[in-house]
Amino acid sequence: MASGGWAVEKRASLRNEESGSANSLITVPETGCLSIVVLGASGDLAKKKTFPALFNLYRQGFLNPEEVRIFGYARTKISDDELRDRLRGYLVHGKATSAEYVEKISNFLQLIKYVSGSYDSEEGFRLLDKCISDSEHELWKHTVEGSSRRLFYLALPPSVYPPVCKIIKNCCMNKSFSAARGGWTRIVVEKPFGKDLDSAERLSAQIGELFDEPQIYRIDHYLGKELVQNLLVLRFANRLFLPLWNRDNIDNIQIVFREDFGTEGRGGYFDEYGIIRDIIQNHLLQVLCLVAMEKPVSLKPEHIRDEKVKVLQSVLPIKDEEVVLGQYDGYRDDPTVPDNSNTPTFATVILRIHNERWAGVPFVLKAGKALESRKAEIRIQFKDVPGDIFRCQKQGRNEFVIRLQPLEAMYIKLTVKQPGLEMSTIQSELDLSYRQRYQGVPIPEAYERLILDTIRGDQQHFVRRDELKAAWEIFTPLLHRIDNGEFKPNQYKPGSRGPAEADQLLERAGYVPTHGYVWIPPTL
Repeated sequence: MASGGWAVEKRASLRNEESGSANSLITVPETGCLSIVVLGASGDLAKKKTFPALFNLYRQGFLNPEEVRIFGYARTKISDDELRDRLRGYLVHGKATSAEYVEKISNFLQLIKYVSGSYDSEEGFRLLDKCISDSEHELWKHTVEGSSRRLFYLALPPSVYPPVCKIIKNCCMNKSFSAARGGWTRIVVEKPFGKDLDSAERLSAQIGELFDEPQIYRIDHYLGKELVQNLLVLRFANRLFLPLWNRDNIDNIQIVFREDFGTEGRGGYFDEYGIIRDIIQNHLLQVLCLVAMEKPVSLKPEHIRDEKVKVLQSVLPIKDEEVVLGQYDGYRDDPTVPDNSNTPTFATVILRIHNERWAGVPFVLKAGKALESRKAEIRIQFKDVPGDIFRCQKQGRNEFVIRLQPLEAMYIKLTVKQPGLEMSTIQSELDLSYRQRYQGVPIPEAYERLILDTIRGDQQHFVRRDELKAAWEIFTPLLHRIDNGEFKPNQYKPGSRGPAEADQLLERAGYVPTHGYVWIPPTL
């Protein structure tokens, strides 16, 4: 076993993945070699997100240097040291560079090896497999006992997922699998998972022929955000919310994503997908599931994902009159964007859930680029107080706001007496701002949490195949109409709130804006 306090025997329920048995659950010590392979190692996603997340896990003690080796794989012909030099700047990233921190970076980078090869032939992957196997045997020989654990992170375009997965299956599966030791091979794939229902199903079928569902981790980084992870605790651990969380008390719910910049540098890529595929169909819809789902029977991943699927299957078809699309002025000036592009950079879509809890409550999903601010939040607006003796309804309704980013916070907007001799009312808040309440407590990046979940075999925060299918079933009819030019976006000015028609739709949905009140994040 590894020394120096690293060899903590972690008990985990692991599925016998390689046998393909869905029922053979076993409890084993999680030990042995852990090989993390980042495919697409020279790309932006790997450099900006994947490797920094791995470094932070290493820095916090979650990756044991006596058990872990990291492999980068890409077409670029560079050496180990050249990759390390390219990554170094992304690991510093403006942080204080104390001698201890610099030493941690150097030690982490020494865990990384690089293999160059193509994505459509076995030659490079056989070389990769040899490097992994050599590393495993070296670790077994000197430091650790246990099994081979191999994690393949596909920081690649979805179009190459099927051929890459096939070659991994043929060339790179672990050779020392033992149920008693807990060996495994797992695949992490990034969104977008297809462009519509048919393409997503084809992609799922192609990967599903090669790997069992427990081996496939479809990552949606929004599920790793701190405030998103808090939703289940808020809803089901607080008596306060249990009787309020329904159509009898809630008038409408908004799930909002805003960016104050456009598609600079990625217009050609974005134009293939648009704001609905890029943000709403995945990120915001996942948040909706957690807001709307029923209480699961336990915190087991499958029980939670079962309830999310039930929500998606209860969503009614989207009505044309409950959709507003937008495209900001100047979007088509990007030389990589077609002059006649119909791709929306803004969308407001109302979803309605046909069940006992939510019948009649509009869920407003809104996302846009080049808007007046940058934020992501959930805004739950409660109904008016019946018999308002204070005549204060014009000021605004009670709202529970969960600010996902930036400046993570939760606050409840409520009406209180204004200090003074008069009986007058004013809007105020009960505020939990993380920056103030949890000073000095680092909030982990979403990718850190999700990669750690993958290593631990916890699929709770990953998208299951039937969940993906149900999500695409909701949006595919609308997306096909947009792709065919049947649904046109409205123009809006950069730096604005978006098309005026979106605010009109929000008003028709029943949202009542607050007058004379703005939430101000607390300062330290």
